[in-house]
Amino acid sequence: MGKFATYKSHYRSIIILGMPLLLGQLGMIMTGFADTFMVGHYSTDALAAASFVNNVMNFMTVLCMGFSYGLTPIVSARNSKDRHFEVGGIVKNAIWLNMTFGIAIGLAMLIIYFNVEKLGQPANLIPLIKPYYLVLLASMVPMLFVNTLRQFTDGITDTRLSMWIIIGGNILNIILNYLTIYGTFGFPELGLLGAGLSTLAARMAMACAYVAVLTRSRRYTEYTQGIRHGRIDTKAAGEIFGTSWPIAVQMGLETGIFSFASVMIGWLGEIPLAAYQIMLSISTIGFLVYYSLGSSMSIKIAGYYGAGDIGKIKSCSTAGLHIILLFALIACLVFFFLGEPVIRMFTSDARVITVALTVIPPLMLYQIGDALQVTYANALRGLTDVRPMMIAAIIAYLVIGLPLGYLLGFTCEMGIVGIYLSFAVALLLAGIMFLSKFKLDLHKLSRQ
Repeated sequence: MGKFATYKSHYRSIIILGMPLLLGQLGMIMTGFADTFMVGHYSTDALAAASFVNNVMNFMTVLCMGFSYGLTPIVSARNSKDRHFEVGGIVKNAIWLNMTFGIAIGLAMLIIYFNVEKLGQPANLIPLIKPYYLVLLASMVPMLFVNTLRQFTDGITDTRLSMWIIIGGNILNIILNYLTIYGTFGFPELGLLGAGLSTLAARMAMACAYVAVLTRSRRYTEYTQGIRHGRIDTKAAGEIFGTSWPIAVQMGLETGIFSFASVMIGWLGEIPLAAYQIMLSISTIGFLVYYSLGSSMSIKIAGYYGAGDIGKIKSCSTAGLHIILLFALIACLVFFFLGEPVIRMFTSDARVITVALTVIPPLMLYQIGDALQVTYANALRGLTDVRPMMIAAIIAYLVIGLPLGYLLGFTCEMGIVGIYLSFAVALLLAGIMFLSKFKLDLHKLSRQ
């Protein structure tokens, strides 16, 4: 009971701080979720093409999102000392750095576009894939801006602003989807391309909303003055880059196994590819619930780390694990009891439904590893010990995960089920390595 009393305050604060983060995170992926849902009812070919593009593009999305996460602890540290003008200068450097990083990654993504015919995808999907790919790639420019300003506002604990802006952008995306995918109310019927154009418009609207709020609200006056009058400083940019790129690599590699898996599943045909898109959309909601709560825990751990309170770092991380494992259990129950009705929401194609149902058991299995790696990746981020995560991610996802996916999926002829089993192994291995490093860090801190 004594331990429960210790954890209870952490449970409450993690959930309260995490709920706006969760709603914001869910809003971030609801764009893709809505696209999948509405495109799935348009045609199976459009759904399969969306699966390939979204999963390849998710690699860039998460890589850039992870890169932006390096800003949050830096902003939090300065904001706690009321150095608001300096925070604005840091944000200006972060905007420049994130835009440069994202555009460089985007140019690399064009290589995939120009070689998409060589990746073994069904030939009938290529005319759908290519225009959708280009539009989503263009939509990443406003998204880079949104990512940076979101980490700034989260860093000053104003998590509600991003929540409302992202929810508003998501509603706009759904409305535009309805108009442009199906061609309603006099709009042209653009199918999958309409979904891409809707995403682009919604992300541009979110970027404009951030600018409008930050420049008009007195609450942000000192910060915006820092953004306007601060200078591009190589020292500040170097500090941001030092915490950002290991997180980007860790999250990019994690997403990379899912992105490359979409290429491998494309070798199996459009039906498994369509099923993969549905199951990935469903499971991504679980991941973002875990990650939002993990981010909340990370913010708290960063504060305790700055104060040198090792006891609270330990109890907060344990409380975070309890909460995230509870949500992982809830996710497993939803997959088990409601899997088929949820899948049918996305498609009426019996072939796609049959394949998707085979993925539910390995999908449930990998929730454990996902919860573990999210918890301790964020715990390490709170301690700003991010470089070891990158090394662990290379081992778990690149060295182990991808070859195992090919081995189980093709050599052992287990298909999509084998590939999902490789996810479970890779995520669990990453979680164990993150946990081990976190415990080692705590041991070192307790001896100082």
